[in-house]
Amino acid sequence: MKLLSFRLNGRDTFGAVVDRGVVDLGARTGVASLRLALANGTDLRSAIKAAPSDATLDQITFLPAIPDPGKILCVGLNYEAHRLETGRDKLKYPVLFTRFADTQVGHRQALLKPRESEKFDFEGELAVIIGKGGRRIPEAQAMAHVAGYACYHDGSVRDWQGHSPQFTAGKNFPATAGFGPWMVTADEAPDPKAMVLITRLNGAEVQKTGVDDLIFPVAALIAYISQFTALSPGDVIATGTPGGVGYVRKPPLYMKGGDSIEVDITGVGTLSHPVVAEGAT
Repeated sequence: MKLLSFRLNGRDTFGAVVDRGVVDLGARTGVASLRLALANGTDLRSAIKAAPSDATLDQITFLPAIPDPGKILCVGLNYEAHRLETGRDKLKYPVLFTRFADTQVGHRQALLKPRESEKFDFEGELAVIIGKGGRRIPEAQAMAHVAGYACYHDGSVRDWQGHSPQFTAGKNFPATAGFGPWMVTADEAPDPKAMVLITRLNGAEVQKTGVDDLIFPVAALIAYISQFTALSPGDVIATGTPGGVGYVRKPPLYMKGGDSIEVDITGVGTLSHPVVAEGAT
């Protein structure tokens, strides 16, 4: 299934993409959000079956795939090619930082280049959405805790990111992350090791890497993270970005107002955004 969160006729809801359009599962199940549906184990397939569509994709406003996650845990330096291009040493443990939910926007919504910076960088990523919660999850059992996958754009305000060894400031400006357009359920998605991630800036490929280049794969991340915090349904793990980011290029390449950016992942979908400079009219 392709499950998504969206706004329709002024109401925030969630649903499924079907051949006929979009089925409003919030209205049909009485559940308020996709996160709660995952937590409750709601039978969404039965609700979709033979249901007429409620809208087309062009009639909805896309929201982040999970608008209200309890946690967004992001992984830095997790592709070998990216580690090499930054000159970092090999790591024994994942580099983790957090994002706030209100920094995310949905598919087709504008990413906002902050007026405080001219170094707004692109980072295409694979997001993992947790379906079954747990603490101290063994790596061998970790994939059973995955609800599905989505495209993620972890936009980085590089100069603010460099203010200290911690990434928080450069990763939490409003509307700098994209998440969507939907979550493809794990049973219908390819194995992440078979996925290819491509990021395009103004239509030109700037990142292209197999997800098998991850230093810490999905199962290892779930096992590690769940040692120090309990994972809950709807939690999001952004697994890191491949090589090719803008700040290591010569000359550097950053996003600016009027640009377009998209993240395309095999078997998952394509997440697209215009880029708007804050304060531009």
